Formats: sequence, structure tokens, C-alpha cells
Amino acid sequence: MQTLKYEGLQITNGNPKKVNDALVVEAALQININNEPYTVVMRTPGDDFELIRGLLFAEDIYKYKENLTFEVIEKRENGFSIVNVSIPKKLIGKGYLNKRTLLSVSSCGICGKQKLEDISVTGSKLENGFNFNSHKIEAMFSEMKANQETFDLSGGSHAAALFSNNYKLLIVKEDIGRHNAVDKVIGAQLNLNSLNKSNCLLVSGRVSYEIISKAFIAKIPYVIAVSACSTLAVDFAKEFGITLIGFSRGKKATIYASKIVLK
Repeated sequence: MQTLKYEGLQITNGNPKKVNDALVVEAALQININNEPYTVVMRTPGDDFELIRGLLFAEDIYKYKENLTFEVIEKRENGFSIVNVSIPKKLIGKGYLNKRTLLSVSSCGICGKQKLEDISVTGSKLENGFNFNSHKIEAMFSEMKANQETFDLSGGSHAAALFSNNYKLLIVKEDIGRHNAVDKVIGAQLNLNSLNKSNCLLVSGRVSYEIISKAFIAKIPYVIAVSACSTLAVDFAKEFGITLIGFSRGKKATIYASKIVLK
């Protein structure tokens, strides 16, 4: 299961139509070592044993040539899996001491909800407080691009930008990593005590669950991306009350999660 079909609303020159797009699956993989939870990673299901072996090598947990024993403890239709790997204690490297924090999304009950409608959940969703003008998207991305000095010089950086509810550019930051760029703009607004003015988060690449979670924590109700969105990003955008728009290029964009009134 590498992709799933998700319903979206594609806007071309202001004209909306429903589409069914293939989105790359993002789902949680819980890794247990010797029957004890070690970490949860977000991945596209498939080749999980190879992923775990590579991660253990990179994290200095297991660097020996001998193959390991893997056991699938749980595997759900939405892609969530638990895999246990058995490693002799005397062969576990020092990296195991840097135990990663387990993510709460491992028991995601809304994963795989593929319709455009909102999902009914408990808890407080973000409020989309105004009628969003889809014609402003192109202008916002143009303004962000005009401030991407590092990308202009190198072609190798991502960018994130925050805009107010009247489409005013608040800040642009660049980084080699998409998530880092998002952290930078949120951190900068926190330092200015102005995060509450942020209404739209623009990103220069694709959107995964982690970016949606950052937007939710920062109470930013709109996330707009140049590129694709993962399945988990769409699922959680619906749960969190975030309007999520992908493939925003020129006069085209696709809405995957929304309460907005198009103008």
C-alpha cells in the first residue's frame, strides 16, 4: 500500500471541481526492541524490516553483519504496524540510550478517511475565522519566492512563510529542511510575541503529518503547499480543523481538507 485515492477540490482559475488524487501513504511504524517500545517513525508502508535495519545502523544500535529476527506484532489496514526486533543485549550499541519519544498518533483512529468532508472528533478544532480568497494564493507564493535569497543562490533550500488574515506577509525563513523552515518562522513569531497574528502557513515542498502538527500547536488554521500532501497530513488536517491545500502552482490548487467558502 504505497498510495491511496483521496477526494479533493481542485481549483483552476477560480473554478472548482472534485478530483480523486493518489496520495502517498504516511503511517506510523512502532519499533520495539526486545519487546520494549523504542520509537515510532512515520513512513510509507513496505520494506519495514529494511527500514528498521537501516535506522538501527544509523543510530548506532546494531552494527553487526549478522541478520536480525523481526516479528510483526500488529498490522492494521490503515498502515499502522508494530514490529519487534530481537537483539542480543550484549550487541546493543550506545545509541539505544538515546531513546526516542513515542508519538501519540500510533493509535490513530481517523487514518484512511478519504472523503473530503470533515471528520467528527472530540477535542477543540481550530477555527477558520474568515472567508478565504483562493485567488490570493498565487500572490502569496510569489511574495514568498521573492524573499528566498538562499534558494536563488543555491537552488537547494526550502522555505516557509506566515501570512496574516489580511494576506500580509509576516515572515519568511529558509532551511535545507522543510520542517526546520517551519520551526524557524514559528520561533521567530514567538520571539516577537506575534504568533497569534499568523493565519496561513506556506511551505515550498510537500506536507507530511509533522508539518500539520506544528501548525496545529501554533494555532495556524491554513496550510498551503507547493507540492503534494501525505495521507496522514490530510487525515490530521481534518481532525485538527486545518484547511490543507496542496499543488499550489500558478492558478491551480487542490483542497484536501477544508471548511472554507471559496471566492
